[in-house]
Amino acid sequence: MRRMVRAASGKCLMVPLDHSLADGPIAHPQQLRQLVGDIAAHGGDAIVVHRGRARFLAPDVLSDLALVVHLNGCTRYAEDANAKTLFASVEDALASGADAVSVHVNLGSKTESQQLLDLSRIATECARWSLPLLAMIYPRGPGLGDRPQAELIAHAANVAADLGADIVKLPYSGDAASMADIIAGSSLPVLVAGGAKLPEDEFVAFTSRVMNAGALGIAAGRNVFAAPKAAPLIRRLSDAVHGVERRAAHLAA
Repeated sequence: MRRMVRAASGKCLMVPLDHSLADGPIAHPQQLRQLVGDIAAHGGDAIVVHRGRARFLAPDVLSDLALVVHLNGCTRYAEDANAKTLFASVEDALASGADAVSVHVNLGSKTESQQLLDLSRIATECARWSLPLLAMIYPRGPGLGDRPQAELIAHAANVAADLGADIVKLPYSGDAASMADIIAGSSLPVLVAGGAKLPEDEFVAFTSRVMNAGALGIAAGRNVFAAPKAAPLIRRLSDAVHGVERRAAHLAA
């Protein structure tokens, strides 16, 4: 996890770019390469892509970023958008230069059992190869009933720990107090999902609230790649995530 987490702050600004599989192109290939360069240059710590996409990224840029290879998914045209199919292995990810892998699980979905089994099997492979595993666990499906969102997210954090993940990515619970309780009760470091697109100032403020709640960091996907000017936003998010530690490390360098 040393490549994902900045030593000076112990925090992580992650930018997931795996949305293209589910939703279609998020940028022209040249624009995507520029975006990844901006993430590396302006304070990002890690990106998430599918294994094939890693082939199109410049190796010199990836020397400054942790590469997380996502192993499952579906397209938005699927009959069941909550079902996630595993289509790559840990060895596939390592061949792509991965520093870590990630697996998505939707709790309460019709295919929850298979997704949990996939996560457990990938955790076994990761342990064999000493590769960090990020579990992205979302309460999302018809089996959830009317349970409180904070209770569901806390359960999601426990699932990730029980099945062998090293880090868990969770959705925001809706308020800082309940999110802080979830993070405090998690056995694993917590990355909070950036969620829906927000105005830039609102998203930076949201990131600060998440960090004040004790998160390892934030996974800011569409709020970064859909930003009119990504570079200045990445700098602001890096400041919010890394805070005083980041500035002190920069001054000492």
